[in-house]
Amino acid sequence: MKKTLHGLLTLFMVLVVQLVFAQEKTVTGTVVDEEGLPLPGVNVIQKGSNNGVQTNFDGEYSINVPSGSILVFSYVGFAPQERSIGSSDTINVTLAVDAAALDEVVVMGYVAKRREDMTGSTVQIDSDQINQIPQATVDQALQGRVAGLQISSSSGTPGSTQDIRIRGISSLTAGNEPLYVIDGVPVINSNVGGNSSSSSLSALASLSNNDIESISVLKDASATAVYGARGANGVIVITTKSGKAGKTRISLNSYYGFSNNAIDGPQPLSGAQREMLLYESVLNTYGENYNLSTPEEAADFYFDQLGDGYGYQDWIDAGRPEANWGELVTNDDAPIQEHVVSATGGTDDYNFYTSFGYFEQEATVIGSTFDRVSGSLNFSKDLSESLEFSTSNTASHTFQDGILEGSAYFSSPHSAKYFTPPLNQPYNDDGTFNLGTALPNPLYISENDIDESKFTRILSNNSLTWHTPIQNLSLKSRASIDYQVYDYKRYRNRVTGDGSSTDGYGERTSRKTATYVFQNSLNYFNAFGNHNVDITVLQEYQEYRNNYLFAAGDSFVTDGLTNLASSGNPTSASASFSDWYISSYLATGSYNFDSKYVLNATYRREGNSRFSDDNRWGNFWAFGAAWNLHRESFLSDSEFVNNLKIRGSYGKTGNANIGINNYQVLFNYNADYAGTGASYPAGYGNPDLTWETSYTLDVGLDFGLLQNRLTGTLGYYDRRSEDLLFDVPLSFTTGFSSQYRNVGSMKNTGFEAELNIDAVRSNDFNFSFGGNVATVDNEVLEVAQDANGVDIPVTNNVAAGQRSTAGTMAYEWFMPTWAGVDPETGVDTYYTDETRSETTTDFGQADRVFQGASALPTLTAGVNIHVDFKGFFLDAQGYYAGGHKIYEAWHRYLNQPNLYVTGVYNGYTSLLDRWQQPGDQTRVARAVYGGQPWTYNSKFLFDGDYFRLRNVTFGYDLEPEIVENIGMSGARIFLRGTNLYTWVKDDNLVYDPEVDASGMTSIVTPPVQSFILGVNLNF
Repeated sequence: MKKTLHGLLTLFMVLVVQLVFAQEKTVTGTVVDEEGLPLPGVNVIQKGSNNGVQTNFDGEYSINVPSGSILVFSYVGFAPQERSIGSSDTINVTLAVDAAALDEVVVMGYVAKRREDMTGSTVQIDSDQINQIPQATVDQALQGRVAGLQISSSSGTPGSTQDIRIRGISSLTAGNEPLYVIDGVPVINSNVGGNSSSSSLSALASLSNNDIESISVLKDASATAVYGARGANGVIVITTKSGKAGKTRISLNSYYGFSNNAIDGPQPLSGAQREMLLYESVLNTYGENYNLSTPEEAADFYFDQLGDGYGYQDWIDAGRPEANWGELVTNDDAPIQEHVVSATGGTDDYNFYTSFGYFEQEATVIGSTFDRVSGSLNFSKDLSESLEFSTSNTASHTFQDGILEGSAYFSSPHSAKYFTPPLNQPYNDDGTFNLGTALPNPLYISENDIDESKFTRILSNNSLTWHTPIQNLSLKSRASIDYQVYDYKRYRNRVTGDGSSTDGYGERTSRKTATYVFQNSLNYFNAFGNHNVDITVLQEYQEYRNNYLFAAGDSFVTDGLTNLASSGNPTSASASFSDWYISSYLATGSYNFDSKYVLNATYRREGNSRFSDDNRWGNFWAFGAAWNLHRESFLSDSEFVNNLKIRGSYGKTGNANIGINNYQVLFNYNADYAGTGASYPAGYGNPDLTWETSYTLDVGLDFGLLQNRLTGTLGYYDRRSEDLLFDVPLSFTTGFSSQYRNVGSMKNTGFEAELNIDAVRSNDFNFSFGGNVATVDNEVLEVAQDANGVDIPVTNNVAAGQRSTAGTMAYEWFMPTWAGVDPETGVDTYYTDETRSETTTDFGQADRVFQGASALPTLTAGVNIHVDFKGFFLDAQGYYAGGHKIYEAWHRYLNQPNLYVTGVYNGYTSLLDRWQQPGDQTRVARAVYGGQPWTYNSKFLFDGDYFRLRNVTFGYDLEPEIVENIGMSGARIFLRGTNLYTWVKDDNLVYDPEVDASGMTSIVTPPVQSFILGVNLNF
């Protein structure tokens, strides 16, 4: 009996297994669009499981599934389809364009909208334009891709900050940087560097480009008003990648390459050239009085009468050796690399995305490196039919070995080729460092000084969404934290350089910041026939806390010990805490009728702790309208017009980017009186202080023609900023010199256009090109006035020679106008006034006048080209900026033929084109033996127009048959070049034209030219 039962059970199990295997089958097929073209990358998923595949390049798929199950076919921009598995082994599917998804969905932070339902100006950059840009900060990928967005690099040192302006500037004294929003949460992304004289460090350097899904740039009030008092300068919304349902897919993105300076910059004089100019300067200065007629006589006079205080005799005795400091401090072919592995997958009720990456880049100057380790984990799960949980988390640790830069810091390696005389040799005869150079030897400095920044950042964003029993009504609660830990260490060695006079010098900075954001929102979306309504109500609370600790000391006991514990003389110690709070209530909604007529409105009431109780709360709003003409019956069947929309918006936003205690009467407590702690008045305060406000009008036309082969936008904006903050002078009887007040106004107007053309579309060959162009017309309307009703000009503390007053541009260049070099005497001449009718050689008699330009470009443009053929592809993208002027900051020491050039420092080879005899036509005055004072004038104010070929990528996507045979779903190999070519309009502008927002050239690492070879592998 037992044997019989065992046999029956065995037979039963065999039958069950046979039935199971009989029910599972292999289903194949092809997925095409309505025109019959294959769709690669379509998700084919067994419903309710994580069993899924993607179609190959020819739209084909193969999947093992049980009979009776359901396959779900989904693809971006197309309506999904479900097909039941029956007796057939072949299921071919034709996907139709989803009318609801026809337009791109633009993520705007708090909300996301279809492009058709938008009434304002917004540009979204997708991941394929962001990934594998060989730069440490993701914002550099925006240059040239967004009309009206101006971006310039403050330095080419890896990890440095960028200056970004959207449609000009809205303020003269408050911040002009846009607000950054990551996954719906406003965050702080400023310079976290520990010392203004060292390399800056961008908080965005903590993010890996490969983890970014999209970046949206919000420009008009209808898009930015939801951010209230922080939206006046525009908003940049960064969305990280989320999981995608289906079979787990693993990607490996990796590249390696090298970098060099994108532009050579000024060429320094050689020792022989410098010597020649020295003797000539002596001849010009003393020749007439001492009967000197030749350079040889001038040389004898120099050594016999003036004394050789600059080391020429020793150099001559040594055989005139030439030290090329430019080559010595340059890190040729500086390596750059990044490697990222990621995975995504899930089912219909959960999905995940996770990644781990490593980025490393050496600067093109010795002594500076940057590296980053980053990881992310994003996860979404349907906890029930009505409850959904989502979390996105990124963590990174960055290390920047910075350098002194940004000014004439004589220990900076990059400035060595300009400030260190070529007469000084880098090494002694025995191979040791020469420490007797006129300026600190940068080779020794780079090995023995320290400028290290360590930055750890954790971003965690968590939300819970409840789909209420009321249809289409959902409630979401979100909590996020942006936690940043920064540690900076500076050490100056005991032997030479900045620390030699104090037996070494060191400092340490520690900063911990936490930004908390809590949001509760209610969203309702519904369609009533042809009426579509989408309403969001949101409450938000944001809190920022900063703990700061600083200590410094000198007199280090011995070389090699660099921590402050080895300092024999503590010189400074301080600690502080700062915080601010923002609370707000938001209502935003949109309505469209039959997708033809669109209306939206936004209202935000916001309170900010930066202002007094009576002025703490403000109201910000916007409304917009759009008409989708292509939905009308007279165009709905048009084969020529596929998209045509007229849109307009108007609204009020604000700028609260000011100090946290400016409204209060302040006392400082960092003084002492006879050894006892003491306080003193520090600020007059102003309880009426409030945010600056901006009112923006935006109108535009969006179009798509000829099956969307020709697409673009045309737009006009008018932004008027009021209540600008100015530092208004006070009577000294108050005990203070000035007080912040809201008294000014300014406007920015401009036109923007974007155009993209798909010239050729086919299976094997595609060619498209396009670009964007934008103008900015800036004018200051009102500034503070004195008791006599006369304007009080606003000057720029960063850039000398800039001024703002009613009727001028913001920080327009203001200085004497250079009239040229007198061809008879070789002396610089200047116009006496703005009429330019008379000239003078006395700089003190030349009036300072406005120069008709500022540091802000008035015209920017971007161009792009794409070509692909049978798997090969080529992409190119460039950027243009113009209409502004740039000032050469260090001309007194480096670009004027005086004793600073021939005796103390060094100069540029452009000085060789100096005036030498009557009749010479040149812009370089005659050489003189003596120093010259600062003479800011238009001689050194140059046209800033330039074009830069930003990115060129050539690559190949391997054939599907090849990658499938080796177990992959896709593979790409590519070669990318960055900053390959730079055109500069003004031949006299010898520095890199991409300077920071001040408009002043600076002795920093220029933007870099990179070449990388990379692969993208998908499994």
